[in-house]
Parts: sequence; structure tokens; C-alpha cells
Amino acid sequence: MCGIIGVIDRHKQKMNGSGIKEALSLMNERGSGEGAGYAAYGIYPDFEDCYALHIFFDNLVEPKSKVDDIIQKWGRIVHQEEIPTKEQPNLKRNHVPWRYFFKPYTDLMPGSLTPDEDIVKYLVMEINSSAIEGALVFSSGKNMGVFKAAGWPEDVANFYKIDEYEGYIWLAHNRYPTNTPGWWGGAHPFNLLNWSVVHNGEITSYGTNQRYVESNGYQCTMFTDTEVVAYLFDLLGRHHELPSEIIVKAMAPPFWDEIDEMDDHERALNKAIRLTYGPALMNGPFAIVVATHNGIVGFTDRIKLRPLVVGEHGSRLYISSEEAAIRTMDPQVEDIHMPGAGEPVIGRVVT
Repeated sequence: MCGIIGVIDRHKQKMNGSGIKEALSLMNERGSGEGAGYAAYGIYPDFEDCYALHIFFDNLVEPKSKVDDIIQKWGRIVHQEEIPTKEQPNLKRNHVPWRYFFKPYTDLMPGSLTPDEDIVKYLVMEINSSAIEGALVFSSGKNMGVFKAAGWPEDVANFYKIDEYEGYIWLAHNRYPTNTPGWWGGAHPFNLLNWSVVHNGEITSYGTNQRYVESNGYQCTMFTDTEVVAYLFDLLGRHHELPSEIIVKAMAPPFWDEIDEMDDHERALNKAIRLTYGPALMNGPFAIVVATHNGIVGFTDRIKLRPLVVGEHGSRLYISSEEAAIRTMDPQVEDIHMPGAGEPVIGRVVT
């Protein structure tokens, strides 16, 4: 089930959120009204050098004061405010969405090659691992943000005033909860730093993937497979500096008999990836779109048990569960096609 859509303008021309709201709402039959969300890149130009920490608070008293204390130990709060919202009759407000614009003190992470990112990752893990009850960090990247709640796509979009934001990359997700209940934190996209993930399906290798990321310093507090995908991309993409093509080969690799039929170079490459990154291999039916500040990548499982459709128009690349959703967002879209099983579809910012 679940409806997903992602779009990038490779020249960083911005799109307001009205188009993707309409596209996601078209896929309402793929959800159940228990979760929807949006991720947008380039939306905070006034604070582009700050990490935008989006946090759900149960209340603005005890949990917020504790979050203020821990954040200010690790850096400077440049600005903070409640995320602007508009009440919706069909959406029950369960949390207060708040945002901090934050600059880490990088000298507090000696030995790290990416001290500011490691500080933000530490804060996300520390707050979300129940160290502070009543607070949940659900977005932590630079010049981007995730907006999500338990509700239908149009209600969630209207609640957060999505059509007032402008971004050059957008992701959106309409959730049909299966293994975990529908709640604000369980809605997609899942995010860590600049990585955001929307996902349709089920990853049956969750236990193996969870143990792998946790052995590398991540804490899985949400107990959903999509959270693990976000951490896998951060581990392989940021720490190991693998390009998206190789990350997809690690997560959805060719079968061994297919590798045996490759030429020498491809066989050696794919064999090395499978042996090195075996715990990152994902089984089960899935279609995924992942975004970071410089691009998006979409791919499916190795048998393609979930749909994925691609379209292009000028500098824009669309990836979605449904062709109709893409055409709703861009009636002039061209080159509609369906990628093969495990085949990565990649759109990068042109600089």
C-alpha cells in the first residue's frame, strides 16, 4: 500500500508545496488517514548554515526545558519558534511541533572528521532514546525540514501550511500502517541530518539491518524499517562516502547467479559489495525514495514487489508509486517509464 512521491529540480528552481500536496492526495486510496508527511529542501534560506531541528513536544514545559539544556551544552540556538500551523477539523493535534535553528560547537567532538554532523546525530539519538520523555526529534538537516502527522495528506499539508514553503526537492508519503500503529512520529518521511526516506512496503530483514546500524553507533528507537533505511544511508553515504549507485547495490544487490554471469570487473565489484555489506542487504517487498541536499534516489527490492514509476520534464525528475500522481503535479511530464527491479533512479543537483 502506501503512496510515495519525490521530485527534484536539478537546477534548484524552487517549487511551492501545493503541487506535491495535490499529487499525494491523489493517492489517498494507498493510505488510511493515519499518517502523511512531506520533506522539503531549500526552505530555510535565512538560516541555511544552521541545522533545523524539528521536534514534537508533548508540552512546552518540562520536556522543552530539558531539550533547551542539552542543545545549549553542544552549541548555540540561533533562533527558535513553534512551527506555524493551522488547525484542521479532521486532524487531532497530539504534539506541539517546534523548530530550533542550531549551530554546534565543533571543538566538542575531537577526532571526528565531521564534528558538527556527529554532534547533531548524537543529539537526535540522545533525545529520542527516551533520555527526554515527551520530546521527539523528527527532522535535523540543514536548510530542509520534515513535516508529518497522523492524518490524510491534504489535512497534514494544510495543517503545516505546506503550500507556503518553496523547495527544490520534495518528498511526500501517504501511510497505510502495518507493523506499527499510526502516530505522528511513525509517519514518513524518516530523517537524520540531510537524509530523508519515504517507503512503501515491508523490509523483512529488519532485525539484521537494525543490529548492523546499532553496531555502528545508531539507536533504533522507532522500531520501524524505514528508520533503519535512513540510518543505513547515513552510515554508507556519509561515513563510508559511497555514491548512491553503490549504496543501492549494497541494499538491493543482484542475485548470486546474476553476479556469476557478469564480466570480470562487474563480477568482482558486486561480489566485494555483497561480502562487505551483507548486513545492509534488505529483503522483502519495498519501493523507496531517499533525498539528501544534492539529490534523490529511488529503487525497489530485487523482484520489484512494489510499484515505482519515473518521469521527467526539463530539469525535473519525478519518482512515484503512481503515474497519475506525477501527471497531477506536472501534466507536461515526459519519458514515463518503470525502472527494473533493484535499478537505481538518481537525480542530482547540477552545479
